[in-house]
Amino acid sequence: MRVLLVGGSGRVGTFVTPYLLEHHEIRVLDLQPPRHEGVEYVEGSVTDPEALRLALEGVDTFIWLVMRRGQGGTFTTQNVPTIVDNYDANAKGLHLLLYTAQELGIKRGVYTSSMSVHYRKRVWYPAEELVPLDTPSVYGLTKGFGELICQYFARWFDMNLIALRITGPRERAAWLDERRHPRVQPDGSKLFVTDEEDLAGAYLRALEAVQIGHGRFDAVFIAGDEHEKEHNLSKAKRLLGWEPRAQRLLE
Repeated sequence: MRVLLVGGSGRVGTFVTPYLLEHHEIRVLDLQPPRHEGVEYVEGSVTDPEALRLALEGVDTFIWLVMRRGQGGTFTTQNVPTIVDNYDANAKGLHLLLYTAQELGIKRGVYTSSMSVHYRKRVWYPAEELVPLDTPSVYGLTKGFGELICQYFARWFDMNLIALRITGPRERAAWLDERRHPRVQPDGSKLFVTDEEDLAGAYLRALEAVQIGHGRFDAVFIAGDEHEKEHNLSKAKRLLGWEPRAQRLLE
């Protein structure tokens, strides 16, 4: 398939692109060019309708990778730039993308959400449908709005969309280091980091899953929590056939 990576020059987009290129043709929409060869590039912002239309022309599907001024799910700290950036990217930009995509007949895609849509001091996340979107952070709040926008387009525009609630995305070297030397977060909470290859695998599986059926939205936990100490990964296993595998590198 021809896949548009929206915000594909960012941190997560950069380290999953090589894995995606093994299976799909890739185009990137971003303000900065991608770092990898063999990737088509459209320069532009997600708040620019013309750039969105140009980037979406001729692709089969998309992955939304835009993440602005990320915050954890325990903080209320914010300022005007943080508020404006998050609403522009996570709400307005996403709505414009989905509107333009369905106009062009592109009805299937993947949205990068975050575990920060939840209050992060829980000790257990039982299932996606059972955990409220109760974050205190403006980043998590607008990421949650993004999920609601996806639901809206699934219901009223017959789109098939999957939101991956990712946590602690890391490049391989950083993942190995943090697994061997776990960090304590500034708020005292723990964080299950997710390896680049595992994360790329989740995107690949989600791209396959949205090809089945129509008018559907699903949110899925994606975490490097192989023993499910904190996250119930049943839905990821059932819907995507995904579970973390990078832990084998620690053996």
